[in-house]
Amino acid sequence: MTELTYPDIEAAAARIAGRVRPVTVASAQPGNLAEAASPTAAAWSSGPAEDPSASGLLFALEFMQYTGTFKARGAQNFIRAHLEEGTFPEAGVTIASGGNAGLACAWAARAAGVPATVFLPANAPEVKVDRLRSYGAEVVLTGSEYAEAAAACRDFVDSSGALASHAYDHPLIAAGAGTLMTEILTQVPDLDTVVVSVGGGGLFAGVATAATYHGVRTVAVEPENCRALDAALEAGEPVDVTVDSVAADSLGARRATPLALDAARSDLVTSVLVSDEAIIGARQHLWDDHRLAVEHAAATALAGISGADESKTTGGYVPAAGEKVCVVLCGANTGLGDL
Repeated sequence: MTELTYPDIEAAAARIAGRVRPVTVASAQPGNLAEAASPTAAAWSSGPAEDPSASGLLFALEFMQYTGTFKARGAQNFIRAHLEEGTFPEAGVTIASGGNAGLACAWAARAAGVPATVFLPANAPEVKVDRLRSYGAEVVLTGSEYAEAAAACRDFVDSSGALASHAYDHPLIAAGAGTLMTEILTQVPDLDTVVVSVGGGGLFAGVATAATYHGVRTVAVEPENCRALDAALEAGEPVDVTVDSVAADSLGARRATPLALDAARSDLVTSVLVSDEAIIGARQHLWDDHRLAVEHAAATALAGISGADESKTTGGYVPAAGEKVCVVLCGANTGLGDL
């Protein structure tokens, strides 16, 4: 399947209703972003903070989601859909990921009362292992890198019959992520633009599909050296890219999914690349001026609109005067020592 439809997202929204936290949309404090960013921003970063629908700049606080990221949406949709269809095996669900996707999968499995087995490299941080086990997952440590853990996970699927999940490359995962956009539009029906960071493209595919359906522009932001979606657009197909960024722990996909590329081909989608320096600055700004502690992947989205330079690699998306923009802050599984 290389296409995601809005009815897929509507079905996901009905399926996970009451099982995830509805996103909070908040107005950015007037003036703060403009001081840290561009003169252009001053024209649209306005409006009373208590009324997000009246503000030019908005933050979707999805880092408040269960397990700390948007991944909870896709994980819930994936597991619940298989349970509804009677295709969920006794061996449970499995995934190779010690990061946000693994945590979300384990959490959603616990909520559904089904087994989850998560494969990680043997050198995975103990804090991640402990957190996965706290969700009731069976944790298997194997190999020295992710590829070895992924291979062991595939072998487990073959031998046990467990259901294989994925961090982003599945239509049910992407549709679950897209429910975020439907919730944003419920609160801000006249939104002009949504800004989202992109790794493999699960979040982007879902959000962009919903946004395009409603005539809303999507700005897809990637680190300069983790540009899987931008490279796919350039090549006309998913291609392997270099992965080297401060945000690579969450955005370091080697290639974008066909679902993401299909969603990106809309005239309402704009691709933007940003430097690590801009990502670090945006994350620091969110802490210093808003007391929002997010991971670098979340700050990447804000970095995409934080410059007035129209150059693709050094600037970002420059909103027009009066344009209403919502930046998705997608996760906060981060250390606090460098804030």
